Amino acid sequence: MRDLKNIIEYENLLQEANNDLVRQGKADGKRALGYTCYYMPETLLDIDGCFAVRLRAPQSTSPDIATYYMSNRTCMYSRCLLERALEGGYNFLDAQMATETCTATCRFEEHLQMMDVIDNPDFFCEFIDVPFKKNENSVDHYEKQLRAHVLDKLTEHFGIDTSDEALMKAIELHNEVGRVMDEIGSYRKLDQPTITGFEFALCELVSLTCPKYLILPMLKETLEDLKTRKPDKKPNYRVKVMMAGSENDDPYFVKLVEDCGALVVADRYCYGSLPGRGEIVVKDGETPLHAIANFYLQSSQCARFMEQDSMRERKQYIADAAKEYKADGIIIEQMKFCEYWSYERLIDTVILQRDFGYPVCSIEKEYVNNATGQLRTRFQAFIENIEFKKLQDSKGGVGA
Repeated sequence: MRDLKNIIEYENLLQEANNDLVRQGKADGKRALGYTCYYMPETLLDIDGCFAVRLRAPQSTSPDIATYYMSNRTCMYSRCLLERALEGGYNFLDAQMATETCTATCRFEEHLQMMDVIDNPDFFCEFIDVPFKKNENSVDHYEKQLRAHVLDKLTEHFGIDTSDEALMKAIELHNEVGRVMDEIGSYRKLDQPTITGFEFALCELVSLTCPKYLILPMLKETLEDLKTRKPDKKPNYRVKVMMAGSENDDPYFVKLVEDCGALVVADRYCYGSLPGRGEIVVKDGETPLHAIANFYLQSSQCARFMEQDSMRERKQYIADAAKEYKADGIIIEQMKFCEYWSYERLIDTVILQRDFGYPVCSIEKEYVNNATGQLRTRFQAFIENIEFKKLQDSKGGVGA
């Protein structure tokens, strides 16, 4: 297939956190607000006068200094973030909006708060407490946390307008970005998808890490170009797979899978597009902040929710998404030492095969992907396993 418009620009933008569009946003006088987790609603951070930047540490090597502070038994994602901060890579941030969710990422953000790491006199770090349940009381608590530790702090520090009118404008931007990304992602559902998993990962990541008002026109151009893109006459992949799991902001990990012959058609992992940015609807008599809090808490598919109903719901969600996107198998990936996905991956590996019949490849990986040879071997074997299963099914099973 021919190159999609802006794809090379997206790849370049993802080479560093303080990319060209982030610098332009800062030059326009807007405040850069960092975050790491879905529980910190990007909708609030994109309020007029600010823009959200979901933090990454691209081109990381060994996080030696961060390991001294955090130990080598915490996830490498959080250590690489701290290493990048110590290097000065996040000095553009005006604030870090933190969530008390996974312990290792929380530790990284505590270091930002306590060590004076960010060389910006305006910088502050603020934490919210996130509930472990999705009931009405949880939404109310979550809403109060967002008001006290996000909106009130933005007004206090930067004079940002956080009125209902300003929040409605932020919701409109969220919904517009969501519609564009959903439509781009819908081309992965075709019998012959006209966008690769690597290309979609680039689109998704720039939508998370660049000012929305600057990246949205580029994403719209990509969407228009995608509408006339034709698939290759002969597909260059052997099977389709869904990727699910913990934090993954590395598009080249997706590319590694696709280079082995498996097209990644769906992405249910942290920094992925599913469950996505669905539309936030403000009901009659409801405040915009309550609508935002309810949307993010109810839509989350995080392994942090440990009730049996929530756990079963997550397995069903992955299986339903795999069916919707016509995936032949599922890759479950987990960042080493991830406190939540360490058990979630094990359960998914069993349940998705036993109860839903999907071949599953279970992977533990580091943030800095050095074991490409071993992973390539695993993925190639998995692809062959899927092909063998499809052959068996087409013949009515073994012995047919």
